[in-house]
Amino acid sequence: MRVVVADDQVLVRTGFRMILTADGIDVVGEATNGLEAVEAVRRTVPDVVLMDIRMPELDGLEATRRILTGGESEPRVIILTTFDLDHYVYAALSAGASGFLLKDVTPEHLVAAVRMVRSGDALLAPAITRRLVERFADRRPDTVARHRDLAALTPRELEVLGLLARGLSNAELAGELHLSEATVKTHVARILAKLGLRDRVQAVVVAYETGLVTPSGQA
Repeated sequence: MRVVVADDQVLVRTGFRMILTADGIDVVGEATNGLEAVEAVRRTVPDVVLMDIRMPELDGLEATRRILTGGESEPRVIILTTFDLDHYVYAALSAGASGFLLKDVTPEHLVAAVRMVRSGDALLAPAITRRLVERFADRRPDTVARHRDLAALTPRELEVLGLLARGLSNAELAGELHLSEATVKTHVARILAKLGLRDRVQAVVVAYETGLVTPSGQA
């Protein structure tokens, strides 16, 4: 696995590199700002980018947008932040980031998060992610119009999306809907494909922005 670490604090970069390297994960590049991060990604083609949201020259939000649009190979991006309720974090999730970590994350959680998003899963902490989305979701008419393809979902898929947006795991979805986990995975995969979404984080964002799920958490 190949990782780029982008953070303007040398102690953060050094600490994360040591933790990841000790677990057999190859840190192929480091960056001190967003411009360097974009260049490092183009040069090294990593699997995962750990991206500080607040950096000089170019912030992590714009760097994430540039990395995830137009490239031949798009890595998974994990946002690094000191605040769990940060509108920049929400914007980065909307732009395609696969999740976020607080900078005081434990070594074990850091390694697990990198491996999780590399495998194609979203780093979705339900409670924090829902609080983010509920506070910052954009429900203006033009935003909802961008997600008009929600009409392409079947009633069952809409039900699955609503529950997914509440933070339920595949196992919990299966129990709630009396389905097998394999069937739930199929429904989730179809939802992501129909809506052109990268992962479950973006699905949660869409569910709130379209009003499928309300801030109270009820679908």
